[in-house]
Amino acid sequence: MGVRPPSSGDDEEPDSIEFGIAAVDARLKDAELRFPATKDDVNAALGHERIPYDVHGNDVALSEMLERVPARQFESRQELLNALHEPFEEYRRNRSGGVVAQVRSLLPF
Repeated sequence: MGVRPPSSGDDEEPDSIEFGIAAVDARLKDAELRFPATKDDVNAALGHERIPYDVHGNDVALSEMLERVPARQFESRQELLNALHEPFEEYRRNRSGGVVAQVRSLLPF
């Protein structure tokens, strides 16, 4: 998941804000983790990382999200990301400020 922040009025293209599995993917690309990997391998390499779960920058430890995944091993990076998708979505839904906050997060102001 990723959302572009509102423009600051300059001509420069804004960076996107990565959260959820997009943020996990970015960290996996920099990590020295090889697949297949066990949940313990992922936790040892990245469990301490704080991952933003919404556009506001609220974050959660990857180790906490891994606890919600039933799989014990991942054959590929994509398999890990797929397994983490639903736990991140559920976490975000349960911690959002309701419909008003969700709509506000989509508006450019």
